[in-house]
Amino acid sequence: MRIAYVSLSGRGANDAFLTSVAMQLDAEGLRLAGTVQSNFERSDRDHCDMHIHVLPKGPVFAISQDRGAHAQGCRLDAGALEEAAMAVSGTLHEAQLLIVNKFGKQEAEGRGLTPVIAEAAEMGLAILIGVNGMNLPAFRAFAGAMAVELPPDAMSVLNWCKSNVDEIAA
Repeated sequence: MRIAYVSLSGRGANDAFLTSVAMQLDAEGLRLAGTVQSNFERSDRDHCDMHIHVLPKGPVFAISQDRGAHAQGCRLDAGALEEAAMAVSGTLHEAQLLIVNKFGKQEAEGRGLTPVIAEAAEMGLAILIGVNGMNLPAFRAFAGAMAVELPPDAMSVLNWCKSNVDEIAA
């Protein structure tokens, strides 16, 4: 099993980075499955709206709930995330690489995209995941010694993805 992860600091940094990587890999002809996230700031809210894009061509799911201007706590729409996970699962058979925008609280608890990650691993796909610092211990417990941390450098990540896809195709 080949799993790599990136962990960039800063709000939305993993999302922007993985979206850029996915766009580059798609442009180079790699067959992708997975998710990338877009965050949309709102002037009337403390938190952004989150949309998850299923690779390679959609659909797009709104995964944040609007709980009011100053709401605290989790705003994730777990149902929408589960729908996205089902959509990704349906594309795995055509893919060379799975990209998961975030190993978050849902994944740490065995939900969200965790079943898709496991399915991709069983299929022998290369897997690239974004992990924030808060969920890094849970991710390491999940992936164990099979995961390698990649530097937050696009060229390093692109090279890892392409070399692991080449191993699968060979």
